[in-house]
Amino acid sequence: MITGGGLFAAVPATALADDKVLRVLAWPGYADDDVVKTFEARFNVKVEVTLADSDEALWALMHSKDAPPFDVLAANTAEIERYTRAGLLAPLDLASLPNTRRQLPRFQARTSIEGLTSAGKVYAIPFTYSSMGLIYDRRQIAVAPHSMRELWNPKYRGKVLDFNSAQHNFSFTALALGYPHPFQLDAAQFHAVAQKLVDLRRNLLTYYTVPEEATAVFIQHKVALMFGNYGTQQVELLRRAGADVGYVIPDEGALAWLDCWSMTSAATDRPLALAWINYMLDPGVNALLTQRQGLANTLSAPADKSDNARILWIGPVEDIQRREDTWARIVSGDRSERF
Repeated sequence: MITGGGLFAAVPATALADDKVLRVLAWPGYADDDVVKTFEARFNVKVEVTLADSDEALWALMHSKDAPPFDVLAANTAEIERYTRAGLLAPLDLASLPNTRRQLPRFQARTSIEGLTSAGKVYAIPFTYSSMGLIYDRRQIAVAPHSMRELWNPKYRGKVLDFNSAQHNFSFTALALGYPHPFQLDAAQFHAVAQKLVDLRRNLLTYYTVPEEATAVFIQHKVALMFGNYGTQQVELLRRAGADVGYVIPDEGALAWLDCWSMTSAATDRPLALAWINYMLDPGVNALLTQRQGLANTLSAPADKSDNARILWIGPVEDIQRREDTWARIVSGDRSERF
């Protein structure tokens, strides 16, 4: 917690309005309790935070009929583009987001980032990002791995962790196979990737969803190698838990995600939703991503820029439903000859 006049210095106590609620859909670590409490006190509002553990879960929650609709959400640029096309997001009034002027120039150049704009309107504001590289146990792997193909190395059988997500698994496996367009696979490439993912399943200990789960399994079962979907956030958690891990961007490159805040078209109090997005860009809040989660923020340049040339921002895929249906069969144990 920041003290001495920082973001979380004493805030005058105010009673929360019973009828004023902001519903937030986000990822773990994006809306910590103290961050939320400060916003609640400042705007005299109750904030309800719902956490997602995959892109698929995020999409399902946005379409759930069991709860009131969300007002704001955090999602990667590929998903933002999908949500915008589906009419689920509202354009943003940049005049109500003065903290965007604090962002690095690359993130203020919104038209240069695929997914942020549509028909001349801005639908998302960059918040945090990370590569999705390989995390390895230095005690078991003395020399840093150079390729994603190491996940398939039989000497690590039963000591590999993978993230449970259709889209990212198909894409990073396509990279490992040398396909130049991992988000747009043709029929033959799709078949080859599906076969390769069945082979990967046979080499795994298990799949994980959230970073905390991956940390616990990694340490308890002495995992050797992991696909780091949450990237540097997972590295930070593992090191704080006492693991001696390394992190690498493979030679063939790594996927990377850029998560953004957006306002939904169902937002009932749009000024309040915009206030939340602006608040998330407060220097004190943004810095917490790095301090607590080990994630890059959009206000300050990262210390290490050496791997930028091998980073591939995730993009829309050729057929989301086909990937998800095939992935469900792979995870359930379907045999490769059935694909």
